[in-house]
Amino acid sequence: MKNFWKKLKKTFFCLAPMADVTDCAFREIIAKYGKPDVFWTEFVSADGLASAGQKKLLVDLKFSKKEHPIVAQIFGSNPENIKKAAALCQKLGFDGVDLNMGCPDRSIEKQNSGASMMKNPNKAAEIIAAAKAGAPKLPISVKTRIGYNKNEMETWIPFLLEQNIAALTIHLRTRKEMSKVPAHWDLMPKIIEMRNRITPNTLIIGNGDVIDLKDAKNKATETSCDGVMLGRAIFGRPDLFKKNNNISKDISKKLKILIEHTIFFEKKLGKYKNFAIMKKHFKAYANGFDGAKELRVRLMETTNAKQVKEVVENFLKNIKV
Repeated sequence: MKNFWKKLKKTFFCLAPMADVTDCAFREIIAKYGKPDVFWTEFVSADGLASAGQKKLLVDLKFSKKEHPIVAQIFGSNPENIKKAAALCQKLGFDGVDLNMGCPDRSIEKQNSGASMMKNPNKAAEIIAAAKAGAPKLPISVKTRIGYNKNEMETWIPFLLEQNIAALTIHLRTRKEMSKVPAHWDLMPKIIEMRNRITPNTLIIGNGDVIDLKDAKNKATETSCDGVMLGRAIFGRPDLFKKNNNISKDISKKLKILIEHTIFFEKKLGKYKNFAIMKKHFKAYANGFDGAKELRVRLMETTNAKQVKEVVENFLKNIKV
C-alpha cells in the first residue's frame, strides 16, 4: 500500500471537504496561491458512484496533478457500494479514501450516512472494512465528530481507532452542537492519549474554529495533534495556507483572483453545476473594503464569467488601490 500520510511532516495542514465549495475549480485556485499539505474533494455518494448515474457524479472527483496528495471523500451505508466507490477512487488515481461519518445534513442522515454512523458502530466498522477491500492500495481515513447528541468520544473514538485506519479527522463538536458552540479543542489531548494507547500509527487531525495558519499551528502545539484541518477560514483567502499570506490585503490582487476563479469554474464545471454556486465565493472575495457591499450587489446579478470580469474591472477602475 502507498501510504502518503507517513511521508507528511508534522504539523501538516489540510483543506476541509465542503459541499459546493471545494470543487476542482476552487482547489486549483488554492493549489496555485497557497497549497495545503493535503486536499480533500467534496463528499460524494457511494451509492451514486455505484449506480447507473455514476457519470453525473464523476465531475465531483475531477482533480489536477497540482493537487496531490488528494483524498476522495465518500459517504454511504451500503458496504458493497462503498467497496465499489473506493475501488473507483483507487482507479482514478487518488492518494487516499476518506469516509464521512460526521456530516449533520438531514438528507445524508436519512441514508443512514454521515453523522448517523455514530449511532451504529457495527455498520461503521463494516463500511471501513468495505473501503479497505475496495481500495487495498490506498490508505483509508475517517472524518467524524466527538458524538451525536452528547460527547461520546470515550467510546466512539477508541472504536474507530480499533479499526486501524490511516488517519482520523475529528470535528471537535457533537452533531447536536453543529457550529453553535466553540469547538472543544481542550478534548484533543485526551484523544491523543487514546490514539497512543490503541493505535500509535493512526494520525489525528483536529478540526473546528481554526481561523488561520498561525491559529492552526498554535492549536497543534497546545494539543499535540498531528495535523489541523481548516474549512471556513479559506473563504476569500486563496493564500490561506501560504506562509506569507497577504493577498487578502491587496484588493486588486484578490479581485483578479476572483475573476480567475470564476473562469476556472465556468470552464471546468459550467456544463455540470449551477453558476449560482459561485455566489458564496463572491461574498467572501468582495468583503472588508470600501465599496465592497456595492460590488457584491453587482456580482450577485451576474450569470457568467464574462459579466463578472466586466463588473470587477469597472470597480477597480473607479477606486484607488
